[in-house]
Amino acid sequence: MDARTALTILGMALATYATRAGGFWLMSRVRVTPRLERALRHIPGAVLVSIVAPMLFEGGPAEIAAAGLTVVVGAASKNVLLAMVAGVMAVVAARAVGL
Repeated sequence: MDARTALTILGMALATYATRAGGFWLMSRVRVTPRLERALRHIPGAVLVSIVAPMLFEGGPAEIAAAGLTVVVGAASKNVLLAMVAGVMAVVAARAVGL
């Protein structure tokens, strides 16, 4: 690995750490009201939608079917990780059969 690659990886790691640490630091100074707590509970779903939505507009049948499955699994299980895994597996399966 050359120095440029190592510095790039180190820089990305520091940026990721700073983002997370900054979020924890900021939230330690904010009074968490019930309204804010409700809003924070919706963040994982919003992140999932931001990942899945572009596939609906740019993808083919495999991606559209997987996005639908992701939404259904996410709504039924309330588990973002399970929904993402189901969506990825659906794309893999759909592409394997030629969709």
